[in-house]
Amino acid sequence: MSVVSLRDWDRRPGKVTVEHCDRLAVVYVRQSTLRQVHENTESAKMQYALVERAAALGWVPSRIVVIDEDMGHSAGGGQDRPGFTRLVSEVGLGHVGVVIGIEMSRLARSGRDWHQLLELCALSRTLLADPDGVYDPADHNDRLLLGLKGTISEAELYLIKSRMWGGRLAKAQRGELGIDPPAGYVRRPGGGIVLDPDAQVREVIRLVFAKFEELGTLHAVLSWLVAHGIELGVRQLQGPERGELGWHRPNRTILRNMIRNPIYAGIYAYGRKRSEFRAGRRRERVLNDPADWLVFLPDRLPGYISIEQWRRNLVKLEANRSTAATPGSARTGSALLSGLVHCGRCGKRMTVGYRSDSADRSRHIYRCDWEQAHYGGNCCQQLVGACLDEYVAVQVLAAMAPASLEVSLAAFAQVEADRTALERIWAQRLERAD
Repeated sequence: MSVVSLRDWDRRPGKVTVEHCDRLAVVYVRQSTLRQVHENTESAKMQYALVERAAALGWVPSRIVVIDEDMGHSAGGGQDRPGFTRLVSEVGLGHVGVVIGIEMSRLARSGRDWHQLLELCALSRTLLADPDGVYDPADHNDRLLLGLKGTISEAELYLIKSRMWGGRLAKAQRGELGIDPPAGYVRRPGGGIVLDPDAQVREVIRLVFAKFEELGTLHAVLSWLVAHGIELGVRQLQGPERGELGWHRPNRTILRNMIRNPIYAGIYAYGRKRSEFRAGRRRERVLNDPADWLVFLPDRLPGYISIEQWRRNLVKLEANRSTAATPGSARTGSALLSGLVHCGRCGKRMTVGYRSDSADRSRHIYRCDWEQAHYGGNCCQQLVGACLDEYVAVQVLAAMAPASLEVSLAAFAQVEADRTALERIWAQRLERAD
């Protein structure tokens, strides 16, 4: 004889009255994940078998209802559980005489949800039952016991999450935790990450990094790719077409993520994001400093660029931001020294101003308006832009004159390299089309 059958399920306890039997007996069935639903079928059978236990307590089959809409939903709180919502509604309306579950964690691991259900059950005189017995939430002793069960259930959830997180972090520290590969990489059946076998995909990825090294800004790289009709090859990570290669036009967000992603430098990284709560909402913040990451393992993955180039790219991205500490990227306009001129009096970076009453954008000034902008004071000083630009241009050209031939040859070599890369990519596209 089983342990469960030795309990008082087979006898009708004194807590179950005719009034209770006139109402519904709800059997609540739940499993936390879809994987458990597909693999742990024995647990589901045990929970559905509670229908027989409800009948043994005195309910006729027509008054027994099974709520199983939450199969594959966690009970940790914060999740959308239509089955639990339906259960609470029925209890609050006084339609339920008893709620039966295999254990308290099937109902709720969140203390808030659990005590809300207990309060409603006490007000509507609804019983709770599990394999250990039948409880009346309106009874003081039963209420204490149910509260203890709910507390233990919530503590179990914390311990489960802690163990799972510890195992995940330990695996990541060995560089073995699976991560979604970005464009240019694929996951092998054994779990490792390798370069994409498609030559055109690899060629485009290398071209993006080469152009950023040359042009220095995301906008310039994006404009160049769009002007030459270059698309990025991205493989599906989920769904029935998982692993299939698709070609998409580039955008600024994708390019920024590529430049920042340490995988392209052969670095295995984990913990680059932190969850923060601001204004009652959870947000993820990306940490740019590798010292703040949980795991940083260089030379663990095949790379497209070196670690030194990856670090230089991060410095360029930061310098392109228009802040008080960085000059920012080159802006539209005729000013040659935008973001580079500092005031000789106060040392602040001078801004560029164009005449608003003229369509001629070549007439500009450099002005130091820090005091005026931040403290409402007077403008420190300003300079005519055209004269300063002409003077600096003459000095730069004079300094570059001895190396003008080498600069011209380097520029010609760069043009030839770009042309060769474009011809190779278009030849690969034609080959793919055939």
